[in-house]
Amino acid sequence: MYYTIRIQGHLSPSWQDRFGGLSIEQQETGTTLLSGTLPDQAALHGVLLQIIRLGLTLLSLEASENKKNDA
Repeated sequence: MYYTIRIQGHLSPSWQDRFGGLSIEQQETGTTLLSGTLPDQAALHGVLLQIIRLGLTLLSLEASENKKNDA
């Protein structure tokens, strides 16, 4: 599955390994977008647990079969 997770605040791209290899993109709105594929729900739970442990605010979570195009 392809996931798009938006969190409040900006995270450093150097934290990519903490989030299962999801790409980290800082948004102009003061949020960070984590996106990419995860192999299963256990991996998703690991990412969400990391967000909780770091005290981050989860703003949205979207899942899709394929990567969404911005066009």
